Amino acid sequence: MERPRDTTSAPRRFVLPVLIVLGWLALGFLTLPYLGKLGEVTTNDAGSFLPSRAESTAVQKLTERFAKDRLLPTVLVFEHTGGLTGDDSAAIAAKTAELARMPGLAGPPTPPLASPDGQAVEVILPVSGQDPFQAGKDVAHLRTLLPVGLPPGLRALATGPGGYNADFAEVFGGIDGMLLLVTAGVVAFILVVVYRSPLLPVVVLISAGLALGTASALIYWLTRRGVLTLNGQTQGILLILVFGAATDYALLVVARYREELLRTRDTGSALRRALRTSVEPVGASGGTVILAMLCLLFSELTSNRSLGPVASIGIAGALAASLSFLPAALALLGRAAFWPARPVPVKHRRSTHGIFDGIARLVHKRPRASWLVTSLVLAAGLANIGSLSASGTSQEALFLRPVDAVTGGHVLAAHFPGGTGSPALITAKAGALPRILDMVKTTGGIVDAVPATEAGAVKTVDGMVEISATLRDPADSAAALETVGRLRTAVHAVPGADARVGGQTAQQADLLAAATHDRDTIIPIVLVAIFVILALLLRSLVAPVLLMATVVLSFGATLGVGAFVFGRVFRFPGADPSIPLYAFVFLVALGIDYNIFLMTRAREEAARDGTVRGTLTALKVTGGVITSAGVVLAATFAALSVIPVLFLAQIAFLVAFGVLLDTFVVRSLLVPALAVDAGRIIWWPGRPERSLPSPPAVPPVVAAAARAPRRADSPRPRPVTRPASRREK
Repeated sequence: MERPRDTTSAPRRFVLPVLIVLGWLALGFLTLPYLGKLGEVTTNDAGSFLPSRAESTAVQKLTERFAKDRLLPTVLVFEHTGGLTGDDSAAIAAKTAELARMPGLAGPPTPPLASPDGQAVEVILPVSGQDPFQAGKDVAHLRTLLPVGLPPGLRALATGPGGYNADFAEVFGGIDGMLLLVTAGVVAFILVVVYRSPLLPVVVLISAGLALGTASALIYWLTRRGVLTLNGQTQGILLILVFGAATDYALLVVARYREELLRTRDTGSALRRALRTSVEPVGASGGTVILAMLCLLFSELTSNRSLGPVASIGIAGALAASLSFLPAALALLGRAAFWPARPVPVKHRRSTHGIFDGIARLVHKRPRASWLVTSLVLAAGLANIGSLSASGTSQEALFLRPVDAVTGGHVLAAHFPGGTGSPALITAKAGALPRILDMVKTTGGIVDAVPATEAGAVKTVDGMVEISATLRDPADSAAALETVGRLRTAVHAVPGADARVGGQTAQQADLLAAATHDRDTIIPIVLVAIFVILALLLRSLVAPVLLMATVVLSFGATLGVGAFVFGRVFRFPGADPSIPLYAFVFLVALGIDYNIFLMTRAREEAARDGTVRGTLTALKVTGGVITSAGVVLAATFAALSVIPVLFLAQIAFLVAFGVLLDTFVVRSLLVPALAVDAGRIIWWPGRPERSLPSPPAVPPVVAAAARAPRRADSPRPRPVTRPASRREK
């Protein structure tokens, strides 16, 4: 007789999931609008990247006091290649007077300055940079006014710091729209292919969207209050990271839930068991990424230091949504989530795992050959790492499409000294002004140097003066960097002057030095932090060493391949010094996730069947979900390439390629082969603990039949003549 069901408990069982889902949806309604507002609190000028203790940062703070405002000087260059005419000069004067009345200026423009060849005129507008977002809008409006009323043959462009700030604002302005649309579309397509279900991808995407909205609201609030500094590239990485991580965690939870549904008809118990076995790997994975991101707090660069908490908040949101909203939605949907498929228990189901059955056989038969050959392949990529040029690039090289600031910079350099519009700024004590001026003017690479004046006299602020030194070479060139280096050496040698050198070129030099420091400091810290997490999670010292070695080897191979692709295929002019650090943090933190998913399951299985068989089982049962997760994460990071900025394009390639390398090579071959070859020693000094009750001591055939899910009133299955599969799919 069928056991009567408790009809009164069913409604109560859905109360909590309904409340959780409604709570998350209400939170999403309140927070999702902040995703579109993040652009209002982003700053893309050098100040949002500079190290706080850098010399150029100190100069910038002092020059703001000289100007009584933070400035983003915008250089207007008027050009007539046939030579300026009288009509051109009159139009330039009228246009300068018109723009002087434009809102957003912190002072009057400089008088028009003609070039020595008579073909161009330069005017500098002191645009207020107190609010970089508004400054970008002001310069964008200025550009619409520039060509109006100019004579034929005369063109005008806006460049300089204000022009570059506006172009960065325009490029990053599509992050919350275009990038989100591309990312969601790619993830949705992959999820439909993976699940072959129209409903489940929607639930996963909603979960990721809720995580992103919640994180965005908190980040917006903290940035608005000055706790965090947010720039465009960090905003783009946040979106990609949250979407990718939330989808990865959802894939793991859903895969374990489906596995349990194939064992029992009770969806509630299946979900509880799936959550119980998923919380540890998902939590450890998210905790690893958060800890790796927080290691960036040791950075000198403001941009790196701000990315740490921003990314950590995003990952925390992904964890919260994946472990609360997603299970609650699955509890309400039950097996309908997988429609039109119906994951139900079937007696004597023969377990198959596609290509991973073949990989498991290969690893079992030749473990040492598998990891040796795989390591040699990765080492071949690692051998090319020395060709990666990551010593910085010019500012104009950051854009992968033509922008006005770059075009205007080229026009300016063709008619004026290269550093015009972006001078080196020297601050010193007023009493040392004559000596500092002499030292600056005699430094090679300096065209001219003049102190700041007010009412015809040298301007002094708190006993300090400011000198503008025009460089012979373009401000972002290697020659200009060398000039600033000589200039600093010269003025620092003047006793009692307390002289410092700042400006755009000096900021670039400080950025390069800080990026090198961050790379050398943070990489070891991240390695130690992740090793500790793995040791605690796996209760082992050997396994973490092997796992870290595989991820570092994969990272090196990725950089080597990236060096070849950047230099030989895309012909990029170089890379930012922060590229290796960002690639390392993302690849190690995210790559170790898949090892966590694999090895926690291997540890669970090893408690029952021993290390070799447990590892092979873990390889087979996690193969599909980890591969899907890797493809999703790689696709989301690849979406960063839609933003035409060199830094993001390079990060997109490195992380996408590295994740796929981890997924298909490291996790599928290298790690399982090492674990099988090492055997029980991999768990030293601990040993796998029994996380589930031991199977009864009965003959294997009976035990296999007993593991097949059956209802309480169904007859005991007869022994079968063929061996039943050890586990249900």
